[in-house]
Amino acid sequence: MEQQSTYTATATIDERGILTGWSEGAQRLLGYESSAVLGRPAARLLAAEGAAARRVLAGQDRWNGTVPVRHCDGHSLELALLAHRRTSATGRTDWLLVTAVAARPQPRGEPLEEWTFLQSPFPLAIFDTELRLMRANRRLERALSLPEAAMRGLRLTHIVPGPASEETHRTMRLALETGRPQEADARLGPDLGRPAVLTPLKDPDGRVRAVCLAAQSRPQASAEPHPSPEATYRAGSTPDLTHGAQELAEVTVPRLADVTVVDLLDSPQSPDETAPGPVLLRRAALRTAHLHGTDPRDTATRTGTGAGVGEAVACPAGSPPAECLAAGRAMLYDTTDPAVSEWAALNPGTAWLRASRTRSLLVVPLLAQGTTLGVALFGRHRGRVPFGPQDLQLAEEYTAKAAVGIHEARRYSRARTTTMALQRSLLPHTLPDQEALEIATRYLPAATRAGVGGDWFDVIPLSGARVALVVGDVVGHGMRASATMGRLRTAVRTLADVDLPADELLTHLDDLVLRLAADEGSADPSAETAGGIGTTCLYAVYDPVSRRGTFARAGHPLPAVVTPDGAVRFLDVPAGPPLGLGGLPFEAVETELPEGSLLALYTDGLLEARDHDVDEALDRMFAALARPAATLDAVCDHVLTALLSHRPDDDIALLIARTRALHADRVAGWNLDNNPTVVSRARHLVADQLTDWRLEEAVFTTELMVSELVTNAIRYGRPPIRLRLIHQGDKLICEVYDSSGTTPHMRRARIFDEGGRGLLLVAQLAESWGTRHDRIGKTVWAEQSVGHGVG
Repeated sequence: MEQQSTYTATATIDERGILTGWSEGAQRLLGYESSAVLGRPAARLLAAEGAAARRVLAGQDRWNGTVPVRHCDGHSLELALLAHRRTSATGRTDWLLVTAVAARPQPRGEPLEEWTFLQSPFPLAIFDTELRLMRANRRLERALSLPEAAMRGLRLTHIVPGPASEETHRTMRLALETGRPQEADARLGPDLGRPAVLTPLKDPDGRVRAVCLAAQSRPQASAEPHPSPEATYRAGSTPDLTHGAQELAEVTVPRLADVTVVDLLDSPQSPDETAPGPVLLRRAALRTAHLHGTDPRDTATRTGTGAGVGEAVACPAGSPPAECLAAGRAMLYDTTDPAVSEWAALNPGTAWLRASRTRSLLVVPLLAQGTTLGVALFGRHRGRVPFGPQDLQLAEEYTAKAAVGIHEARRYSRARTTTMALQRSLLPHTLPDQEALEIATRYLPAATRAGVGGDWFDVIPLSGARVALVVGDVVGHGMRASATMGRLRTAVRTLADVDLPADELLTHLDDLVLRLAADEGSADPSAETAGGIGTTCLYAVYDPVSRRGTFARAGHPLPAVVTPDGAVRFLDVPAGPPLGLGGLPFEAVETELPEGSLLALYTDGLLEARDHDVDEALDRMFAALARPAATLDAVCDHVLTALLSHRPDDDIALLIARTRALHADRVAGWNLDNNPTVVSRARHLVADQLTDWRLEEAVFTTELMVSELVTNAIRYGRPPIRLRLIHQGDKLICEVYDSSGTTPHMRRARIFDEGGRGLLLVAQLAESWGTRHDRIGKTVWAEQSVGHGVG
């Protein structure tokens, strides 16, 4: 019988217990499609009572064990599950659930080799050619607090998620592909040092059969074991300051302390602002060690420990935290000291002191770059040696390094918030009223430390009932990218307002980017991607009368279309260069879009998720677009769910549009002779048509405008001359075309002038008017509001 290969099943669950991610491996294992489980309670998949699972996970950062789950066909099965609690850059938390399926039992070596592997003083692991863990020795099990059985069949990125494991995984693949040993300068856990050495294991023929990971053991500093102060560099290494505080607690429990609490000020203070008196803090981390032989690594934010993470903690004047912040230095207490006992008796937030049976208390301020961020409190219970001078020095080192990371995280969070506010202020708050297209949009900012990017979308109503769609992507991230995006979006709207053809609009936008780059480059020669060089843009115009769309792109991904019969394809739009390269042409293409066609415009962040390649992403996008949906918002959700299993590494802008049509009963057109006598005929034609549309109240005004526009075309233009009326919703549009390229201009007529008042009259009667140039000739149009009528 053929041996089944190993695969990984993953899912993500938010804090409410709702499934937010579902991999293909999970579907393969349990038979449920993602559409059947996403957005629904995860407890429905359990073969046992769901509340028990929530109690097991409560207060923990990681868990492993066996869980009974229900297959879609009704039978139950036991899964060996590894669960990681994750916190995003915005403070949202979720759980990553991982299991390896059909992992083959690995053959053991000779007894001596087996003893050497298991009893090595170095943490060791062996990964197969798919980079799935085959073996882990006891030292690595202790370092990661995970048994080999819980890790077997999983990749390193699922065993210890994070940047360090991703870097090591890449280096491991390099060792596998090159057959040469490699080193990864990454720390995979607080008990593991750097570097990690990756050695390819070869058979007698020289073929690589596996990769051995050997990590350095963390050095022990004294008889009272302490982690290396360098380990606290991890704290604050992410842009989430709460995560940084929690990592400080993780590093120090249980080796330095039996309980660690980190409380932060809502706003950092300078030493001048920190005066004696009461202080209000907010709990950022609380971690205790179990005192009865259980795993000391479990986070214990449990009942009886007082204020939870995120809750306010009021510290009265004279309390240890208030005194420590006022003095700006570490302080050592015994819990029998009056200052501690009074504080513990009056403040509910100190319940952790009693719950952890703390006897010795060390209070250290979090100081970074001349500001006070908060306070860290370390406690030891009665059965342990009280804190001494060496412990105080180590605690200050840990806290100082963590404070730097937390300070940087706070700065990043403030900058990100500002950039996000700017970005959102520059994007459309509401979509404009128009009847040519039904539209839904999504914008997802990047979740990386690089910050928000410059992706944008826009919907611009044009003359003649047409609508322009724009999607663009500015190179880079942060405030500069957002500001550049705002400039380019404004420029596109301005150029669209003068009805430039799609390819000409991109040419003018290209010139603008070059000028902006020259201005910014002269002001700041070190600026990268100055002025938006490298920006990509897709510009599309849809005409509901002809039911045709015109598309042009500057280095942007191809738009996709779903025809009414359900076929999905890319539109063959010529690939122009990204903006700012200069001197290279753009080309527009026109295509028929039947009524009910679905258009998908997007930025490249949608296709560049790190867990799949572009071809796979395109297949998923096509499948999601073809999937029936009641609304366009549901289509957007299907696309994002299919392509994203985590928060994106790059910004994503997505615009979905369904075409509508203006049928013949809403459009009327006539060819006119180039003769002044035709003006009277034009008025009669308009009056009859408006009567048919039951818009009699608009006849007089429309006749006046048509008289002036037709007269101008005869007097200053060239034949052929065409008149067209469009009735769309509550709008009536009059258009007069002639083959002359001369643009009419409104001017102020003098008292004795016989002419010059025509366009002034049109401007007074119409809500808006303008000129649209075609490849040959021009169209002068005027728009007014009318009733809906009938037709």
